Amino acid sequence: MLRYFTSGESHGEGLVAFLSGLPAGLKVDQDFLDRELWRRQQGFGRGGRMKIETDKAHILSGVRHGATIGSPIAVLLENRDWKNWTESLPVGEGDMAKHKRVASPRPGHADLAGALKYNFSDARYVLERASARESAARVAIGALAKLLLKELGIEVLSHVIAVGAATLTGEVPWEQIRALWDKQEVMLNCADPEAEQRMKAEVDKVLRTGDSVGGVFEVVAKGVPPGLGSHVQWDERLDGMLAGALMSLQAVKAVEIGVGVTAAYAAGSTVHDEIGYDKASSEFTRNRNNAGGIEGGMSNGEEIRLRGYLKPISTLRRPLQSVDFTSREPVKAAYERSDVCVVPAAGVAGEAMVALTLARCALEKFGGDSMVETKRNMQGYLEQVKNF
Repeated sequence: MLRYFTSGESHGEGLVAFLSGLPAGLKVDQDFLDRELWRRQQGFGRGGRMKIETDKAHILSGVRHGATIGSPIAVLLENRDWKNWTESLPVGEGDMAKHKRVASPRPGHADLAGALKYNFSDARYVLERASARESAARVAIGALAKLLLKELGIEVLSHVIAVGAATLTGEVPWEQIRALWDKQEVMLNCADPEAEQRMKAEVDKVLRTGDSVGGVFEVVAKGVPPGLGSHVQWDERLDGMLAGALMSLQAVKAVEIGVGVTAAYAAGSTVHDEIGYDKASSEFTRNRNNAGGIEGGMSNGEEIRLRGYLKPISTLRRPLQSVDFTSREPVKAAYERSDVCVVPAAGVAGEAMVALTLARCALEKFGGDSMVETKRNMQGYLEQVKNF
């Protein structure tokens, strides 16, 4: 079974990600891992932290001679900013006079709920772990999941379809989304140049006013065979697993699969994807993909399309009203260095979570302790589907 978790704080010495369950014999492309981490750091509206960090995946275990060996993988991402925080956030007792206290919780962040939950007198330790910096660790192991999926003929990518009031309408073809990955400069990762300029204007507007802006990203998985996930138990449904994976990302407040939102207001005849059969290829066909590639909790062979709805970043340069932890008197919320728009970066993190989920479901479906066995099992299943 594919299992993973991360550790580390935003201004700690580093982040560590653990991934267990990958078959042996998967070739690991270091350049690919580092490029995925680079993609997460790009985008118009990112803050000063991105000028400090240059994320590189340092694999500590589970990979030898450029391939997985079946044992758990640990990946280290160093925080270059750590040198500025060694006295403020030491592992040992240190000098509490040098502690950088966060005295007033920020609305929309984990600050207040976390301080109450863990009985902290300020929000420093809460925000250190709740920070979206943690998503870099997910992107690192998500890249490993992508390498596995690629061996199985599956690709996962994202693009931005809305920033603030600027939106992109209509379904964007896979080829256009794929072309975005090859770009050496990322603005807002939108497939339409004109729409991207309107999105940039939205970011410029909040930059001028000290505000922040959210948006919508879409993750698309191509080449997913029918039958991943299951309808037999609630926690085995692929749509539930994918929705939970995206919702676990910092600032994501809603998830849509296919045309899930508009479908709720439409007649069934205009929503459900009619089924056909192509005798030449011996394949079932669909006249459209409103279901987003998932029916009854299982992949149906079409592209899987999910959208993550991202709230504006909670840290504002023009702070909102809050309360001092000690005096309980009204004050402005604390300010921590932050971005104003992270929709493209959230899309890359979304890719990682979708890839990890699909990889886990694929390994549950096809099994295998080595890539040779996994690919052989999948090929046998595909032949079964073709000859159905």
